[in-house]
Amino acid sequence: MAQSASAPGTSRPSDPGGPWAAGGVMFAGVLLLVDGILSVVKGIAGIASDDVYTRINNYTFKFDITAWGWIHLVLGVILVFVGWGILKGAAWAWGVGIGLAALNLIANFVWLPYQPVWAIISVALDTFVIWALCAHRAKPVI
Repeated sequence: MAQSASAPGTSRPSDPGGPWAAGGVMFAGVLLLVDGILSVVKGIAGIASDDVYTRINNYTFKFDITAWGWIHLVLGVILVFVGWGILKGAAWAWGVGIGLAALNLIANFVWLPYQPVWAIISVALDTFVIWALCAHRAKPVI
């Protein structure tokens, strides 16, 4: 019969559901909410006026600014809902959150020439979200 408890003085692997995990997952959910809201604002700015963002010539991934606005708007709305789902502990939100954070990371990487500082910040936030959601098991954090 195997013992379930470890002997005193021996190290056990860290519990993936510990306080750091819950804090990281909660922070990831909040980051998705905030990143989604910022994407909605970016999208509205791109749709409302083509003069908000710099026009790039001879760029491989060049789209019309209005098209970028719609891309950011749609991604932003979905990110807000998924971030809320993560905070509520919904099992569907974890996988969708990883996938959408990866998609948002790629979109912001391609968006880099238009808004370099905010694109880099969004890429960093999405990277943290992906790590936090992949590293810890699903459980409600609120």
